[in-house]
Amino acid sequence: MSNMKHLSLENRLYRDLLKEFGLYLKRLGYNKHTCQTLPSLVREFFYRLEQQGIREPGKVTPGMIKKYYGYLTRRPNRTRPGNLSRSMLSQHVWALKTFFNYREAEGVLKENPFSVLHFPTPEHKKRAVLTRGEIEKLYHACETLRDRDMLGLLYGCGLRKSEAEKLNIKDISFKSGLLYVRSGKGKKRRVVPVTGQVTEDFKNYYYRERIHVRKKEDPDSQKAFMLNRRGTRVLGQSYWRRLRYLVREAGIENGERKISPHSLRHSIATHLLGSGLSVEQVRDFLGHGHLESTQIYTRVSRKYLTGQDQ
Repeated sequence: MSNMKHLSLENRLYRDLLKEFGLYLKRLGYNKHTCQTLPSLVREFFYRLEQQGIREPGKVTPGMIKKYYGYLTRRPNRTRPGNLSRSMLSQHVWALKTFFNYREAEGVLKENPFSVLHFPTPEHKKRAVLTRGEIEKLYHACETLRDRDMLGLLYGCGLRKSEAEKLNIKDISFKSGLLYVRSGKGKKRRVVPVTGQVTEDFKNYYYRERIHVRKKEDPDSQKAFMLNRRGTRVLGQSYWRRLRYLVREAGIENGERKISPHSLRHSIATHLLGSGLSVEQVRDFLGHGHLESTQIYTRVSRKYLTGQDQ
């Protein structure tokens, strides 16, 4: 990668575009590594264009990009023996696609050459994502108000298991329909909007079920929102065990999928994107530090969401 950064570009337009592209990525919220890597990969493409006498990106055609991809498949890897891996080829494609999408969004390109192109993508580890229908089955399997609250926290609010563990009474506002994550991953704080039904579930649990649990005298049990039968804070393994029980009761057990508390977070992210929310909005909802983490969910096809959600 370092060699690409030092490929000399004679064309000032190309050099300026790389700087502007890096700033664009930074504004979108990509991490520092991505803001450096994608322009570096585009630099190699610009270098090849210069060798062919092409002085501006507006003259790039789909055929040129396909030809460049063919060159990449044959190009030696600069850091180890052999050619570029499929993962590295995919990064080159992503860099170019992101660049041309940026130019199109800026209104500079009349036609995006990437709009008609398709390239092989490396296989990614499958994430367990439940359909909306399966989520409904989980709710039907609930036996207590605490069960519904668990689903509300992990699916309705998209909390991580650790965030649900730490949740205190003061972190939920029934009146405003907001939930406050005081210390998320990386010590980040965020405010999560809570839907009307989930808010009602929280209120019902708090006023009708939690109030009858004999609480321990320790301060932590007094302030914790979710309590177990012993009157102490519900911890991560309890969420795991109870969810596994509901999965079995709901009849959605599948040998190919391992459904965990984090699967509910994956599911709400996928459903929100499928409903039309932007990647940036879903990133903020989940509390991701960078867009890359959220973009994983965009790989789940709309066909999967609608075809099995009946």
